[in-house]
Amino acid sequence: MKKLDLDVLEMLVAVADTGSFARGAESVHRSPSAVSMQVKALEEALGKPLFVRSTRNVAITAEGKTLLDYGRRMLAMREEAWASVVRPEMKGRVTIGVPDDYVSSVLPQVLGKFAMAHPRVEIRVIGLPSSALAPLLKDNTLDLACMTKTKGVAGDFIRFEPMVWAGSSARKVWKERPLPLAVFADGSTARAYAVSALQRANIKYRMSYESPSLLGLISMVEAGLAVAPLARCSVPDHLVQLSQNEGLPPLDELEVILARSARSARPPCDFLAEQILAELRT
Repeated sequence: MKKLDLDVLEMLVAVADTGSFARGAESVHRSPSAVSMQVKALEEALGKPLFVRSTRNVAITAEGKTLLDYGRRMLAMREEAWASVVRPEMKGRVTIGVPDDYVSSVLPQVLGKFAMAHPRVEIRVIGLPSSALAPLLKDNTLDLACMTKTKGVAGDFIRFEPMVWAGSSARKVWKERPLPLAVFADGSTARAYAVSALQRANIKYRMSYESPSLLGLISMVEAGLAVAPLARCSVPDHLVQLSQNEGLPPLDELEVILARSARSARPPCDFLAEQILAELRT
C-alpha cells in the first residue's frame, strides 16, 4: 500500500517554501535532522529525488514540484475539514500590519494556513515599519501587528530574532571606512541597534542608502555598495552573513511581538492571533 503521511507532506511544503531544511524545520517545529530524515525516507519510498541539495541551497526537482502541488491540496483539505466541523461559522475581516522584513519570511506560511482553514475570513495585510504601525494600532486601523517591540506598544512576546550584517561576496565592501550602510528609515530599531554597535566599536560609518523597503536594502547589498543590518530571517541565502571575523561588531536581538488594537476582540482576530503565537514562538 502506498501511503503519504500528511505530516511529512507538511515538511516537504515547508522546505520548498523556505528553500532551506533549517528554516523549514523551524516552521513545523521540528529539528532539521528530523525533517531531513523524513524527506529522505519519502524519497526512498518513491524512488525519486524531491530536492537537489548543495552546501548553501536546496532546489526542488520536477517530481518534487508535482508532489508539492498535491501536498498543498491535501493539507488544505485537512485544514478545511477541521475548520468546517470546529469553526463552521468563522467569517469576517482581519487587518494585520507587519514590517517588510518580517512579511517576506515570517508570516506567509501562517497566513496561508489560516486562509485555507477559514476561507470566509478576509485577510488584509499592511506592510510598514514597526514605528509606523504603532499609531495605526491606536486608531484601530489595524487589528493586529506582528512587529518589533516599539516604545509605547504592548503585545504578546513571540521570540527574539537575531540580527546580522548582510553583505555580498562579490565585493568586500565591509572593509571600507567609513563603512557604507544600507538601512531602514530613521525610527527603525534595526538601524538604531546598528549605529549603537558601530559607535561602541569605534567604527566610522556613513549612510549610503536609506529606505523603508527591504528589497531596496537587499539590492544595494547585492550590488556591493553597502552592508545592511537585518533580521536574520530576512537575509536571502545568496548574501553573506558577516560577523566579528569580518571586523563587524555583534548586533542586539530584535524582540518580536504580536500587538492588538482595541477593536480586535472578536473571533477572527482571536483565532489568527492564536495561530501566529502558536506557530512563531520558538
